[in-house]
Amino acid sequence: MKGIWFCFFIWIVPVGFHDAFGQEKYQRPIIVIDPGHGGTDSGATGINGVREKDVVFKIAAEVLRLNREMFGDSLAIYSTRYTDTLISLGNRTKLANALKADVFVSIHCNQAIRNEAQGIEVYIKRGNGKAARLAGSFTAGLNQKLGLKNRGIKYGNFQVLRETGNCPGVLLELGFLSNAEEAEHNDKKSSISAYALLVLETLVKYFYHD
Repeated sequence: MKGIWFCFFIWIVPVGFHDAFGQEKYQRPIIVIDPGHGGTDSGATGINGVREKDVVFKIAAEVLRLNREMFGDSLAIYSTRYTDTLISLGNRTKLANALKADVFVSIHCNQAIRNEAQGIEVYIKRGNGKAARLAGSFTAGLNQKLGLKNRGIKYGNFQVLRETGNCPGVLLELGFLSNAEEAEHNDKKSSISAYALLVLETLVKYFYHD
């Protein structure tokens, strides 16, 4: 694990970011951020007591805040939940389909029987080239900028990926809460902000620079 891991990264966003790309609000890419679990479904629970549903909800909320305050609302971002509520998987994908989302990003944390297991994984639906390109950007950024071990891009038949049609969907597994170091890391406010910034930077690059 790299020492860079616990650093807080800040990307400088120029004033007039929105105008710099010639994008009017109605032309903004539509992103659905999906913080997993919620309500009675806590997801994974870390050995330090941190709950997956809380970690991913905080990341999603920070993505929304930073998109507004640092990125000039350059992306039209919607969340599948804005409170600690359990939303069905079907309703999560229905939102993406109703909005005709350009990208669907589901955020999760991992868990394993072996406490030594660590690192990030990005899941996509097989056969979606755009999702594969986006997943490659996420794995590279999470590894190179945040110092997380890269466990690679994997194929998963998850409902939230399967039922979003041709929309590029990715499911991020941001570390193992069963690993003491990663559980501690994911419980820090600075880590939440770093994840959110990485998500935004990756999406901005995907839509405006690639």
